[in-house]
This record gives sequence, C-alpha cells and structure tokens, in this order.
Amino acid sequence: MDHWWFRNIVEPGKLPLLLALGSFVLTFLVTRAITRLIRAGKGPFRNVTPGGVHIHHVVPGVILMVVGGFIALAGGRRGFGSGVAAVLFGMGVGLVLDEFALILHLDDVYWSEAGTKSVEIVFLTAALAGLILCGFLPFGVNELSPDETSDRLHVVRTVGANFFFVLIALVKGKARMAVVGTFVPFVALFGAVRLARPNSPWAKRLYRDRPRARARATVRAYRHDLRWNSVRRRIEYLIGGAPSR
Repeated sequence: MDHWWFRNIVEPGKLPLLLALGSFVLTFLVTRAITRLIRAGKGPFRNVTPGGVHIHHVVPGVILMVVGGFIALAGGRRGFGSGVAAVLFGMGVGLVLDEFALILHLDDVYWSEAGTKSVEIVFLTAALAGLILCGFLPFGVNELSPDETSDRLHVVRTVGANFFFVLIALVKGKARMAVVGTFVPFVALFGAVRLARPNSPWAKRLYRDRPRARARATVRAYRHDLRWNSVRRRIEYLIGGAPSR
C-alpha cells in the first residue's frame, strides 16, 4: 500500500490535487448540511447578517481561493506549504461552487429550481478532478506513447482531432459530454456522431430543412430527458436539498 501511495500519488506530485479534491468535496457536503439545518430552523447555525447584510458563503470561498492560490504560487508542488494551499483552495472552491447558481443568475436562487445547477456543477467538477487524479489529460494526450509524444506533428493531430470532436459535441448541445470528452475522447466522439439536441445551434442550422431529422432529434431528446432527468433530480435533491415551491 505504501509503495502504491508513493508511486502513484506522492512521486508524481499529485498529493496537493488529492488534498484539494478531498477538501472541496468535504466542504461542499458540510456546507449543504449546515444550510439545510438553517433552512429547517434546527441546530445552532444561523445566517451571517452583520448590519442586516446577508453574507453568502461564496464570499469566504473567494477569500480562501485567493489565499490558497497565492500560497501555491509562492511555493512548489511538494512540502507542507503546498498541502496547506491545496486544502485552502479546495475549501474555497467548495464554498464558491455551492453558490454557482447565485453567481450565474446574480440572484439568490439557492433554494429554487435554478439553484440545483450548483449541485450539478459540483458533481462535474469533482468528476473532472478525479479524472485528472487518475492520470487523464485533456484531449487524450495521456494515451500517446513516448515516441508519439516526441513527434510534435502527431501530438498536434491528436489534440486537434479530439478538440474537433469536443467542439462538435458542444455545438450539438451536449455540453456535459463535451466537458467529459475533453479528458475521455471516446465520450466526445460518441456525442459528436449522435443526433443533436433540438434547440442546439447544430439543429437550428442543419435540421432546418430536414423535418425528419428534426423530429427524430426531438423524440430522442424527449425520451432521454424523461428517462434521466428524474434520476438526476432525485440525486441532486438528496444531496443538496429539494427546492422551495
């Protein structure tokens, strides 16, 4: 176990990333638990309102990110300082992304349906950080052999092709697949070859004179949303709390 830990985490310099990811997820879960207690009127926790101004936790989150980021820049990837910086930065990210919907809408939508976007962004961020921790690099560069990596033209072709698939998936309205496909090229390729979402830029331009393709895209999107949206919502409500009606 110690050998695996040193070879896969310590030696490659991934310990700060692991600490940041752990503190990020833990901070988000603790924050959600506290906010749900405040919402229910239970426990000793209350909103922070000095002078009648509600201080959202995105504020200390930004401060922690700034402090952690500067400490990381001042130090290296190893040592006690890098670990402290990673933990502070991860805590800040957890607080900030927990109120991502508030930043996006510039409104206090924390307990509204729009506020569930914060939980979704946290899931996506944690998944991407986990992929990086496992050794995945953007646009499939980690899949190249040492000889292929030394060939700059081959690297450019590989990155360019994978970026093209990611871009197509994004234009087709498959944002989640495009983001994950940045690290797992097969996912982007899968999103690029399938029918576009009916409201995507791709569908609006290329399905405009193709009623059959437009109808198939609409039916497929409806069936997909009917199958998976309720599952995703249940998970988001379980972790983040159900929105107010």
